[in-house]
Amino acid sequence: MTGLDNSSVIVTGGGSGIGRAAALRFAAERANVVVADLDGDRAAAVVEEITAAGGAAAAVVGDLSEQAVVDRVVATAVEAFGGVDVLVNNAGIMDGMTATADVTDEEWERVLRVNLTAPFLLARAVVPHMLAKGRGAIVNTASEAGLRGSAAGTAYTVSKHGVVGLTKSLAIMYRTAGIRTNAIAPGATTTAIASPLDRTGHGPKTLMPYMANLGRVSGADEQAAVIVFLASDAASNLNGVVLPVDNGWSAV
Repeated sequence: MTGLDNSSVIVTGGGSGIGRAAALRFAAERANVVVADLDGDRAAAVVEEITAAGGAAAAVVGDLSEQAVVDRVVATAVEAFGGVDVLVNNAGIMDGMTATADVTDEEWERVLRVNLTAPFLLARAVVPHMLAKGRGAIVNTASEAGLRGSAAGTAYTVSKHGVVGLTKSLAIMYRTAGIRTNAIAPGATTTAIASPLDRTGHGPKTLMPYMANLGRVSGADEQAAVIVFLASDAASNLNGVVLPVDNGWSAV
């Protein structure tokens, strides 16, 4: 990929799954990577893997729905690697495929805070640094649930539709400033993300029949490959795109 050599990249949820795969791919392109994750051991392990291969990386541990953690992530990228060239908003949590009438305040607030507010906070924090450089790329991890109503519960579906809206708003707001914002919409993917699923609930029972169309389960690296592409100069004229990476599920 072009334009990534010696760039400063933030990857959230970088300790496992799609985030880990993306962090390693960026490092392979000779980018400097800030691995942000709630799990300190996982973040440290990814940093160690990158540095052992001759790359440069730093870990920041904390809950990205907290402004202080966001500030620390961005400060680390600026101080260690000279700014922020790429932001990958990948960290997220599942809901329990819960139907609207059954969603608790706690589930709603936590899912929206992690999946939507955190990407907003990070984007708000990095855009000034990208404006100063006159360029930058933001890649958000949306979901099939951001494209349809049948792929997850109410809270998760709303959060990922919000990520799609955030992606498009950023794209149009900063298109003339050299900042591109795109998103992937993964289908079923092998990751460590877990859903507190009660299969007897109305939501899961309603949604399960639609899951027959999800197709092949992808590997995390297949999603990461598209993230790195969207962040690179190879995608220089892509802006505001929400790209399904789902083996055709969204076409069914």
